[in-house]
Amino acid sequence: MKLTIHTDGGARGNPGPAGIGVVIQDESGKTLDELAKYLGRTTNNQAEYRAVILGLERALELGATSVEIVTDSELLVRQANGEYKVRNPDLAQRYLQMKNLEIRLGGCVTYRHVRREQNKRADTLANKAMDRGSG
Repeated sequence: MKLTIHTDGGARGNPGPAGIGVVIQDESGKTLDELAKYLGRTTNNQAEYRAVILGLERALELGATSVEIVTDSELLVRQANGEYKVRNPDLAQRYLQMKNLEIRLGGCVTYRHVRREQNKRADTLANKAMDRGSG
């Protein structure tokens, strides 16, 4: 089963109160799951990685054979595709978690960068999570 997973993570501050949003769709575009999670105090980039990790974990549970991650984080996409090195030690831990999940999914994970407007639902979920946590 091929899944498309839209992810978004954000922090108000940076670091600050952070949340993530994940939207999982099947090949026909049908939404299978939506996840929103408050993370506590962390950075934007940590939140972006944690959103992808949550999405990949859920893809494993759903039995995915192929996953496309769609995110508005250019940094994450470039790091995931090997274009940029991961220099931050905390982000490197998240990067390894992500890569281990890729292996568990048979290596069939791709990453695509989109503009924020094309990632609205995941962004809305991330903001709802931040509102819940900081409210």
